[in-house]
This record gives sequence, C-alpha cells and structure tokens, in this order.
Amino acid sequence: MERQEGFTKIDNVNISFEFLNKSLIPDVGRPLLVFLHEGLGSIEQWKDFPALLCEKTKCPALLYDREGHGKSDKLKNVRGNDFMHIQAQKVLPALFKQLEIEQYNKILIGHSDGGSIAIIHAGSFHENIIGIITEASHQFIEDISVRGIQDAVKSFEEGKLQNLLCKYHGDKTSSMFYGWASTWLKPEFRKWNIEEYVKKIKVPFLAIQGKDDQYGSFAQLESIKNNAIKADINHIPNCGHIPHLQAKDFVLNLMADFIIKLC
Repeated sequence: MERQEGFTKIDNVNISFEFLNKSLIPDVGRPLLVFLHEGLGSIEQWKDFPALLCEKTKCPALLYDREGHGKSDKLKNVRGNDFMHIQAQKVLPALFKQLEIEQYNKILIGHSDGGSIAIIHAGSFHENIIGIITEASHQFIEDISVRGIQDAVKSFEEGKLQNLLCKYHGDKTSSMFYGWASTWLKPEFRKWNIEEYVKKIKVPFLAIQGKDDQYGSFAQLESIKNNAIKADINHIPNCGHIPHLQAKDFVLNLMADFIIKLC
C-alpha cells in the first residue's frame, strides 16, 4: 500500500492529510475515495478500514484531520452552529484545490459528523462527485442524539473517554471534545437540519447505520430514503455508532460493491 502523508495550510490552519495509492488518482476509472471522520475522530481512528477498502476496490483514497483533530492545528475559535457547513462548503473545496485534485472524480465516505459534512458538500457541489456513502450521519437533531452526547460528556469527565481520545489528539483533546459537545448541546442547535441538502444530491447514495446507534434512530435513515433521489439504506443489527469497526466485514463488502458498481 503506497502512503503519502503531509500538511497543507487552509486559512492559516495546518491540516494533516494522507493519500493511499495516490499514483492511481489520474486513472479515470478509479474514483478518489475521500474519508471524512466523525466528530471526535481523526485519520488514525479509521484504523485499517480505508486501506482494506482501497485494496478491494483498487481505488486511491484521501484522509485528513479537520482543524482541532489528530495532527492538525488546535481549534483557534469557538465553533458556531454552522461549523459543518463551513467544513463542507469552504474547507473541503479549499483542500481539494490545495492538493490539486479538484478535477478528479470522487466518492465521499463520511462517518457521523463527517457524513453530515459529506451530505452538505454533495448537495452543494455536483461537479466530480459521483457517489456518497454515509455511516451514522445526522440530518437533524433527535432526543437520542442529545442524550448520547450528554453520556459522552459524563464518560469524558470521568476519564475513560478522555484517556482513549488522548492517544489520537494529544494536548488538543479537551478543546476538541468540548468544541464538539458544547455545540451539539446548545439549545438553539436543536433547530439544525440539513435535509434540504439530501434533496439536492444527484448521485447514488449508500446510507449505513447501526441499530444500536446511541446518537440516532432509524428516523435518520428514513430521512435519507425519503429525500434522496437514489438512496440505498442499511440498518445493521448488533451494531452501534461505528459500523466500519463494529460490523467491519459486512460494511467493507457493502461499500466495496457500491464503489465497484460506480466504477
């Protein structure tokens, strides 16, 4: 597996990125898989899943740490309610431009907040996006979402979750965690809704969610099914919020089949 790691600067923020099999990008038959991590995630937290998916599909991939995560710079400002829109409509296009990959066909693969960012991006920019895959994406806020985040705050403050995340985020862990949790728990954030972007997605859409997801109910998948033009939804039993790790083989095959058909 060919790997290339580096940093690029977007709005004076150092963003860490990694390419897998970058030399395959110019091949028009091999779309670039763009991985967008969860709200507490990073490149490393995808584990070996991106490499396995690249191997099965013979596609190149791009992974990156959003500001405040992983090896990227620490958060400089308090996040607003539009933080996912900023990532989808400003940061991601800037990243593609900086890395000189704007012109290549892409399939977005987003987990949780990364899934929501993928939806906003695919609903805003149609050029060179040929497919979208989401895992446990949020289209609107539910009571279960708020309860799940409140439980995460408790776990973080008791030390268990904090110790786990420190391995990936180092001295950025607290600012990253509270930047995420405090935004999601704002009373005014309950009005947040991106279903309008789901309606604008024109490409095939694979949506995945675990039946035991502590942050969202089946209503999230129903929203995609009811609003997207071409959506295939999968509600996976005995699986929580991280399908690519908790139902790894099933999700790997599911995504690979979807990608190979698009190729």
